[in-house]
Amino acid sequence: MKDLQFIVPCLFGLEGIAGDELRRLGMENVRVEDRRVLFTGDTGAMAKANICLRTGERVMLVLAQFEAKSFEELFQGVYRTNLEDFIPKDGQFPVKGHCLNSQLMSVSDCQAIIKKAASKRLGEKYGISWLPESGIKFQLHFTILNDQVTLSLDTSGPGLHKRGYRAVGNDAPLHETLAAGMIQLTRFRGREFLWDPFCGSGTIPIEAALIAKNRAPGLNRHFSAEEYPWVEKSVWTQGKEEAKDKEFNGKYRIMGSDSDPSCVSLSFANARKAGVSDCVTFQDGDATKMSLPSDSGILICNPPYGERMMEQQSAQRLYSALGRHLKFANDWKKFVITSEPEFEHYFGRRADKKRKFYNGKIKCDYYMFTDNARKKK
Repeated sequence: MKDLQFIVPCLFGLEGIAGDELRRLGMENVRVEDRRVLFTGDTGAMAKANICLRTGERVMLVLAQFEAKSFEELFQGVYRTNLEDFIPKDGQFPVKGHCLNSQLMSVSDCQAIIKKAASKRLGEKYGISWLPESGIKFQLHFTILNDQVTLSLDTSGPGLHKRGYRAVGNDAPLHETLAAGMIQLTRFRGREFLWDPFCGSGTIPIEAALIAKNRAPGLNRHFSAEEYPWVEKSVWTQGKEEAKDKEFNGKYRIMGSDSDPSCVSLSFANARKAGVSDCVTFQDGDATKMSLPSDSGILICNPPYGERMMEQQSAQRLYSALGRHLKFANDWKKFVITSEPEFEHYFGRRADKKRKFYNGKIKCDYYMFTDNARKKK
């Protein structure tokens, strides 16, 4: 199949980074929109995006786009879609989605209408009155935004942030796709020393190692579309082989540290699962007291935020202590994500750049301290 259209949903703030990734992967007609990126291609492009994309949440195949201001228009739009080209007679086709700023705002009612229309279409095409849905799953997804309906098929399955190396996380894990985006904004390419002094479950150092080695994040996981009968198995084999051929083998200086020994142990285990334990080190250490591991480098971290009053005050004291400790670390570029709106005040310096992100449902700022020459004056 050629000239298919795909949508890659993204976390807020990562759209441009994901768009740049897709262009580097050779995707065609890449277009960045709010919280998503679109591109066109064949099933090979679909497989490549699933395997290699670091900052997208999943890869959705667009089945239909149309306007619907009533349930009848929604039903007819789905009924006209050539679903039989993608869903076999025994395929399961659950429906989920969301609505925003539209005449149709009841998600459960829209789910029921889409399911009914899809069942009628497939039943008529296959000449049966009852669909068994006993085969593999074809997850249908809809969005209704400003009365415009997009009906898609999820080709990824579990979200692309689920790389497979973090079976267990700590209490406040950072989304893998967000960590990858944060690292890409540092322009880290594996040449500098990279240190995460609040490593938690090791997500930032592990994602940094994957980037340094140019290892595709989806090499060791399964995707829903690998089971689809209209997708040749060879596109997945070829996609993974091409990704492996582009890997780098070098010596990298990447370290994570944490004051909690259990986090350090967990990070070690996750790095082994990710296959990067040879180029990442972890150790116990208080970020506000330990010696800098190198004369220069990139410091990137996701420190505790403090969502309750006492926790917030503790986090603020931590930020002040960290700022004092790093006051003269002029040869280090520093990147910190936090929900604390007064972080710069407590850290003791204004950021050179800021960028808004969401860590889960928590609105955060990503503070970037990069102008070390100015700091030295």
